[in-house]
Amino acid sequence: MTTQLPDAAPSNWVDRHAPAAVQPWLKLGRFDRPAGIWLLMLPGWQGAALAAAMDGKLPDLLLLAKIFVGAALMRAAGCAFNDIVDRDFDAKVARTAMRPVASGQISVRQAWGFIVVCSLISLGLLLSMTPLAVGLGVLSLALVAGYPFMKRITWWPQAWLGLTFNWGALLGFAAATGSVSAYGWLAAQAGGAALVPADQLEIGRLTLAAALLYASGIFWTLGYDTIYAIQDLEDDALAGIKSSTRRLGANVQKGVLIFYVLSFALALAAAWAGGMGPLFLPLAALFGMHLSRQAARIDVNDGPLALALFRSNYLAGLLLFLALAAGAWKGPVAGF
Repeated sequence: MTTQLPDAAPSNWVDRHAPAAVQPWLKLGRFDRPAGIWLLMLPGWQGAALAAAMDGKLPDLLLLAKIFVGAALMRAAGCAFNDIVDRDFDAKVARTAMRPVASGQISVRQAWGFIVVCSLISLGLLLSMTPLAVGLGVLSLALVAGYPFMKRITWWPQAWLGLTFNWGALLGFAAATGSVSAYGWLAAQAGGAALVPADQLEIGRLTLAAALLYASGIFWTLGYDTIYAIQDLEDDALAGIKSSTRRLGANVQKGVLIFYVLSFALALAAAWAGGMGPLFLPLAALFGMHLSRQAARIDVNDGPLALALFRSNYLAGLLLFLALAAGAWKGPVAGF
């Protein structure tokens, strides 16, 4: 028998339907808490949508499917690695004490085997993408490996998570275009012909769009993960775990609002740099409203509310993805 974890929804499918023998493994990969899959997947979808919209097209459905499966598996592998590293910390925190590794349901050796299997399947998917996407996928492992240690050495582990979770924006863009700098994209449009100097301005514009989208995602993650850490304020203090939430103290709400304003502004800048059409704006406005509503509702004394606000970010990320996809229609004037 396994115990339902505190941050899993009471109606989650793992506790309700999965066989008891399989439940610890699914919980090790956080499949009972799918919000994290969305939050890792959506930046990749956004990057693919941005790249496609720049060419006046909708994102490729097969690429979106690959990003979804890869994100689910790599999130599972990353969570298992995090649980191995943090097993002693997790045992001291009420919300995490019953995680499979911390509670002894799965051994460290077994957890490593789980990581290897998930990583190998993800690698197979990655190898079907462009060479640059493969390279970016490999580089992301350094970010994943470093994250569990950040809470020991900095007050801003949420910023590192932002760098990690939103790497998919660059990877998705590269998988769709062949290059985050758009050299491959422009060459493909020209049938492989040599670029002329006049293309240099366009190259810089496309490069900027991908970088701005990545930066937007970093601040988005910094905001929602600061909200998430509200649940653990007291336990983190007792265990000596650092977080942006503890660092901000009484200014958590103000800090999250600043992070979200920056995320929204950078998303608009990415869309402008990418020449999105006018249909981008209405959905982007909904994205901004969603973020502002989250910041307005923050209460550092209400852990369940913090969890609900955190989970709602799948909708925020989905709105930005849909906005970028809608931006493929240029209308009478591109770039708004």
